[in-house]
Amino acid sequence: MNVLNLENKTRSIVKTLGNFSVLEYKRDASVSSYNAVTEYFMAEMGVRRRQVVINMTGSNSAILQAGAMQWTAGNINLATDVKGVGDFMGKVLKSAVTKESVIKPKYSGNGILVLEPTYKHIILKDVSQWETGLVIEDGMFLASDDTVNQSVSARKNVSSAVLGGEGLFNLLLRGKGVVALESNVPEDELIEVELENDELRIDGNMAVCWSGGLSFTVEKASKSLIGSAASGEGFVNVYRGTGKVLMSPITSSESLSQATNNVSAKGDKRYEKSFG
Repeated sequence: MNVLNLENKTRSIVKTLGNFSVLEYKRDASVSSYNAVTEYFMAEMGVRRRQVVINMTGSNSAILQAGAMQWTAGNINLATDVKGVGDFMGKVLKSAVTKESVIKPKYSGNGILVLEPTYKHIILKDVSQWETGLVIEDGMFLASDDTVNQSVSARKNVSSAVLGGEGLFNLLLRGKGVVALESNVPEDELIEVELENDELRIDGNMAVCWSGGLSFTVEKASKSLIGSAASGEGFVNVYRGTGKVLMSPITSSESLSQATNNVSAKGDKRYEKSFG
C-alpha cells in the first residue's frame, strides 16, 4: 500500500514522536472567495490546520478521543476500550468529571490512521518521561498509544477547584507511550518549570499540564487577606513537590479561541471545500 501526496508544498510533517506525527498545512488551498482572506491571514499568524498521523505497524494500538478519526488506509480494526458493564459505568463517571468522551475507540492493525484536522496546536509527549504521571487540563486529550494508562487525578481539597478556577478532577496519564494533546498555545511558547522539593505560584489557570506527584492547592498571595488585597493578587495556584509544570506565558486570547473553536472562523461551509 502506498499513500501518495500526503506531504506536498502546502503541507508537511513538522514533528514525529514514536508512531505519531503532526501534519501541518502551511497554506490551505482548499478555500473559496468567501474565506480566502481569512484563511490567508490566519496562516500568516500561525493559526493553521494540523492533523495527527499515526503509523500502525501491527504491534501497536492507538486510543482516540471519540469522533477524532478522519480516515484510515490498510487493515485497520476498530474496537472499544470497554471491558464490561462495571468498566462502562466507571468510564461514564470519569467522563463526567474530566470532560473527556465516555468511550474512546481503539484502533489496531497495519496501515495509517489520520485524525480530523484542528486549528489548535498539537503537542506530542512521551508519558514515560513524566515519572509520576502526566496530569492534563480538561479537553486536551486527542490520542495516545494503548500502553498509556488513563485515570482520574483529584484535587487535594475542594478549595483548589473553587478558588483556583480549575476543575475538581483532571485526566492523569501514566505508563509508556506517546500522547497527542490539543493546545491553544504552541508548544515552543510554553514555559517548563522543573521543581525539586520546591513550589511554583501562578496567578490564574495558566498551567497546561504537570507531574502527577505534585501537590496542587490554592492559597492567598500574602499570609493575610489584607496583604493579598493590597497586592492586588488575591489567590494563587500553588504547585509543590518534585516534578514539572508546563505553563502558558499568557492566557489564551479571544482571537485564538475563536480560531480554534468557532465554526465561522473556517468560513461558510456552503461555499468552502476545505476540511471541516
